[in-house]
Amino acid sequence: MDARTIIRKLREAETPDAEELTWFAEGLANGQVSDAQAGAFAMAVCLNGMTDPGRVGLTLAMRDSGDVLEWGLPGPVLDKHSTGGVGDCVSLLLAPALAACGVYVPMISGRGLGHTGGTLDKMESIPGLSTQVDGDMLRRITSKAGCAIVGATGRIAPADKRLYAVRDVTATVESIDLITASILSKKLAAGLEGLVLDVKVGSGAFMKTPAEAQSLASSLVDTANGAGCPTAALVTDMSQPLAPALGNALEVAVVMELLSGNKAAGPSLHDLTVALGGRLLALAGQAEGEAEEMIENAISSGGAMERFARMVSELGGPPDMDSDWRTHLPAAPVIGDVPAPTTGHVAAIDGEALGLAVVALGGGRQVESDRIDPSVGLSEFIRLGAPVERGQPICTLHARDEETAERAARAVLAAVTIADAPELPPLVHQRIDP
Repeated sequence: MDARTIIRKLREAETPDAEELTWFAEGLANGQVSDAQAGAFAMAVCLNGMTDPGRVGLTLAMRDSGDVLEWGLPGPVLDKHSTGGVGDCVSLLLAPALAACGVYVPMISGRGLGHTGGTLDKMESIPGLSTQVDGDMLRRITSKAGCAIVGATGRIAPADKRLYAVRDVTATVESIDLITASILSKKLAAGLEGLVLDVKVGSGAFMKTPAEAQSLASSLVDTANGAGCPTAALVTDMSQPLAPALGNALEVAVVMELLSGNKAAGPSLHDLTVALGGRLLALAGQAEGEAEEMIENAISSGGAMERFARMVSELGGPPDMDSDWRTHLPAAPVIGDVPAPTTGHVAAIDGEALGLAVVALGGGRQVESDRIDPSVGLSEFIRLGAPVERGQPICTLHARDEETAERAARAVLAAVTIADAPELPPLVHQRIDP
């Protein structure tokens, strides 16, 4: 086979067959395909798109370019993926809740990207915890705790790692076909028997319009099912932070409150976790209403907390995270309120701007080598539609020094519109079923 032949097909709006895509993915993984050829491939897909069989073929080819895990566990192996937003710490709540329901969740996650926080960065705000494990340790922790939130090894979909790096510098990141294959190749390499997708839409998401989100959700669901993994999606709201906190340790604190039974600490986060978990258990054979009750009971009963604490300990974190988590989470040296400049209602929240404000505080990376400060961010963030008096706190700001705190406060005020009461969006906009 020849890379030029495959690229020429895509240039002419034809889709390479499965054998050709497998050859190309192997070439990405072993270096036989050059960066120039990878860039031409990505641009041709971006401009001309792929057929449904082409997306399935590319996904499977990139999945099979590295290790594909096998389990043999006594319960179903399931997972969830989010397209990213602000205050989105569902994974930390959902994985242990599923584990408490008898499900096994090997959740291979990522770090922060742009304005969105990363699940691995949130986990690593817990002292001593490391998310970088090998395949054997992933199997052991998943078997013992029921869940493991970890980073991908170099042997998970190496073709995707190579192609993603090329896409990042060739203006081809936005391709629905390539996004679909990138997400699913890594997830399906975990050997899943079911997957639920949380596709975000709104100011804090990458997909800003319902049409964009629906297009991505449909592509992901159709491709995953075509690849043999039962999959459904929820298109969910990101017109405001999902949790009332942004920042690594601050989001973990909200999750710990919920795991402790304090639903009021993050009702939207709780409700979306229940909806996603119920949909996922239904894919595995549970009746959907009963499945949601199982997830809710796992959280309220303390079962999910026990699983979370066991996972944290197995990953090198404190052995008493369930009983003494407040002591372990880092705190910022500068903490203060951001007062509202006027009276009215919270009419709009620019989630992307808030996420970038947290990055500027040190809670995310502006360049790859940046070291994250897990203690900084925003907490007790006011909700969309809430009435507010002039001088009332919009949120509490956590910073490492006064200078960055002042800059962040200005960014927060610019990101929040106070005017007339808005019409509140639903938490779940749409379901995409197999």
